[in-house]
Amino acid sequence: MFSCHSTSIPYTQSGNWVTMSQLNGPARSEAVSFVIDNFAYLGTGWDGLNTRFTDFWKYDPVNNVWSQVTSMPDSTARSSAVAFATAGKGYVGTGYNGFNYLSDFYEFDPATGNWTRKADYAGGARYEAVAFGLGNLGYVGTGFDGNNALKDFYQYDPSLDTWTDVGFSGNKRYGAVTFTYNNKAYVVTGVNSGVMQNDFWVFDPASDTAKWAELRHISNVSTEAYDDAYTTIVRWNGSAFVGTSGGKPYAYISTGENISSNLTTWQYTFPDGTVNGDLWNEKSPFEGPPTTGAVGFTLTSTTGGGGYIATGRSTTGQAGASDYLREFYPDETLNPNDN
Repeated sequence: MFSCHSTSIPYTQSGNWVTMSQLNGPARSEAVSFVIDNFAYLGTGWDGLNTRFTDFWKYDPVNNVWSQVTSMPDSTARSSAVAFATAGKGYVGTGYNGFNYLSDFYEFDPATGNWTRKADYAGGARYEAVAFGLGNLGYVGTGFDGNNALKDFYQYDPSLDTWTDVGFSGNKRYGAVTFTYNNKAYVVTGVNSGVMQNDFWVFDPASDTAKWAELRHISNVSTEAYDDAYTTIVRWNGSAFVGTSGGKPYAYISTGENISSNLTTWQYTFPDGTVNGDLWNEKSPFEGPPTTGAVGFTLTSTTGGGGYIATGRSTTGQAGASDYLREFYPDETLNPNDN
């Protein structure tokens, strides 16, 4: 999947961040989100001081409104958990409750509003892992167990309530991001012992050979020109989503931290079998304050590109927690008057 052709990627920045309806609930960081039927569900998280949350909120992109749904059970307050949606239901688990790392898992049924405890995550307690849903299955992996960064990965089958080890070919990490496109999942960024991870992997559940394939690194490590400007992609605790630009899907990474919280936004062109695929271009920076611990999600939007970043924190303590939601318009010119 590596190219041996020299290529030069022009440095261009474009795109506009637009402030949408603020979350009705408390400001927070280290929350989770999942999407069902073009509604985003956001919940859990941390107020930056002593409080972790169980509440959940539903975002309607057509009407640009939030409404509260059933909270998780009272004893399940947490931050830095994972979430995914599959087969019309949402799943939330792992994380940190202020005292302990967690391995418990819960299913949310939007039709009834009920939360049901499911089999604990097979990899054990952790926080800042990643998760994604593909088809009728979910996947969870990487993270930090209180002592070490991890690189294991497990597949969850909701029909059997069972976990199966699927491994991971990349480096150990926590605070990474994941996004999905065309029934494949991408895992990138993260940190281990203060070292930002620059390896980039795609998971293909339909592959008959290796499920994980390595993509180009996200820092300037080659002798070619394509990665010469890759100076600010690496990070941890960032946000990712898939949006549409010029009628074509792209992935985006923004916010997060690398020494300090940052604003940089990068657009990823999915592999297409040519030298123009598997490449990154820098876009307009996030228009909120430098933010970490936000969530990203993808919806079909009637206005912009369909990619959103919500909540997060810009400073320590409660004052830095955010309840903002911003949508990214990749084909517009930066406009500071709509934030």
